[in-house]
Amino acid sequence: MSENPVKTKDRATLELALGEQIHALISASHALNVRSAERFDANLQPAAFQLVRWLYSYGPTSAAALAEANAMDRSSVSRLIKQLEKSGYVSKEQDPKDRRGVLLSLTELGQQSTVGALKEKESAFYNRISRWDDKELERFTAMLRQFNGLDDETVGVRE
Repeated sequence: MSENPVKTKDRATLELALGEQIHALISASHALNVRSAERFDANLQPAAFQLVRWLYSYGPTSAAALAEANAMDRSSVSRLIKQLEKSGYVSKEQDPKDRRGVLLSLTELGQQSTVGALKEKESAFYNRISRWDDKELERFTAMLRQFNGLDDETVGVRE
C-alpha cells in the first residue's frame, strides 16, 4: 500500500463510491440501533441503549470513560445512567483500584435484555454475510479494523 496515492479521476470516483457505501453502512447500522434500543426498552432514549451496548461489549467502567468512549457529555451520561439504574439495567459499585471511584456495570437483567435486543441486529448483519466464505469474511474484518484505526492494541482500553 502506498502512503499517498496519486489522486486521479478514477481514484476520486472510487473514494466517492467508498463514501457512499460507508454512509449506507452507517445509516443501516443507525436504523438497526434505534430498533434494538426500542426492543431493549421503548421507554428509554436510544442513547441509553448505546451506553448499555458499550458496557455489554467492554465491561465495567467509570461514567467519565463511558462518556468519552461514546462521545457524549458527562451530564447526559449521568442522566441516562440514572434512568438505567432506576430500571434495573445498570448497577454502581466502588472501584477496587480507586476507592473514591465508581464503576458502572450491567445487571443480570441488563445483560439478558441486551442479548435479546441485539438478536435482530445480528440477524440483519448475518444475513448480509451468510454467503461469504471464511476468507472473504476474514479479509473484510481485517480491512474494517484497519480502516477504523484499530490495529493499535491500545484502542478501547478501559480506565
